[in-house]
Amino acid sequence: MRTVLIVLFDEVQSLDVTGPLEVFAGAEARHAGSYRIRTASLDGAPVRTSSGLTIVPDHALADVPDPHTLLVPGGQGTRGPDPRLTDWLRDHGPRAERLVSVCTGAILLAEAGLLDGHRATTHWAYCDKLARDHPAVEVDPDPIYVRDGQVSTSAGVTSGIDLALALVEEDLGRETALLIARYLVVFLRRPGNQAQFSAQLAAQTAQREPLREVQQWISEHPGGDLSVESLAARARLSPRHFARAFQTETGMTPGRYVDRVRLEHARRLLEDTADGIEEISRACGYGTPEAMRRAFVRTLGSAPAEYRRRFRPAPLGPIRPEPTH
Repeated sequence: MRTVLIVLFDEVQSLDVTGPLEVFAGAEARHAGSYRIRTASLDGAPVRTSSGLTIVPDHALADVPDPHTLLVPGGQGTRGPDPRLTDWLRDHGPRAERLVSVCTGAILLAEAGLLDGHRATTHWAYCDKLARDHPAVEVDPDPIYVRDGQVSTSAGVTSGIDLALALVEEDLGRETALLIARYLVVFLRRPGNQAQFSAQLAAQTAQREPLREVQQWISEHPGGDLSVESLAARARLSPRHFARAFQTETGMTPGRYVDRVRLEHARRLLEDTADGIEEISRACGYGTPEAMRRAFVRTLGSAPAEYRRRFRPAPLGPIRPEPTH
């Protein structure tokens, strides 16, 4: 029996709580005795989430034994938290076998000194703050979640579900995690090193219409001629002017943007289709499987075939929810 304790406080983000809770509850429903889930606030009093939802905790923090997995959600309540909460985390966090945060819950762990010397992430909007306020933490702003020893941190909101599914997979196996993912109608395909943003969201949208049209063209034609010269002609600019304007308005060079779009498209095809590696490499503009392999290894640390084996599981049969009583 692994106890999972979810810490509650006023102005918590409700989905940071309920997303992981549903994952662990789903695992317990399918494997009775696998998890015991508890929620607790400082005094055991109900808390009001940032969206106005009221959650009634099971316990006061002082009354719960040290858990196997201690999960700290984020939300507006992480700004200027009650010092008693930070003190409790500092005292009890090291006793948990796993420390987990969702979104800005990482800030609470950092303020308790529990992320010092660890690699961690949080919501993209707060990564700079986390790095600035806690220089002993190695902040990685890109992944949707990071696992470093006993400490696991995730980015904004829904990534807490991804991380919880990864923990269930570690505890109970991939098939159980897949069943839960399908029941919740989410994908068990987002690896921790997946970027918080798609290529289109990671870059700013250009202000000038010709450059916006070029961004759209790149996304719709990853296998086309996406050289600077070709894209500049489409924008009716000289190559030099186009490259400078594109970087100024999007914060990314044309080549970098094209690389991200092609990699993202290749990943989707590997995950969602049975197309061959050679066919995908042509469709995404790599030209050869070797060129695509180099791009995958450089960015993701695994070759396309290995990526497909890890993130395109065999289909499962229909889910029949087990009775809860």
